[in-house]
Amino acid sequence: MNGYYSVFNPRGEKIADCGSEKDAVNLLGMRNRRWEGHYYSFIPLPGDIIDVSNGKQLPTRDIVVNMDGGVGGSWKEVVIKELPQNCQEPFIPDFHD
Repeated sequence: MNGYYSVFNPRGEKIADCGSEKDAVNLLGMRNRRWEGHYYSFIPLPGDIIDVSNGKQLPTRDIVVNMDGGVGGSWKEVVIKELPQNCQEPFIPDFHD
């Protein structure tokens, strides 16, 4: 995980930011010889930021469904039935072969 280590004095004031835990521990060792109570905390960096706004959706038209598990010539276009806004219709599967 990417991040850094912040070192604090006993009053909770930040002394330094360290790129490795080893550096933070060494700094604590140097500071705690004179004053006890210093500590460090790991601060993770945020990961990749993903835009999930509505404008970034994949198109839902022109979807092709493979009806026979990948057998050649088995591709069939599915017709999409448009429903009016705020109208719910029960799903009744069509089991005709």
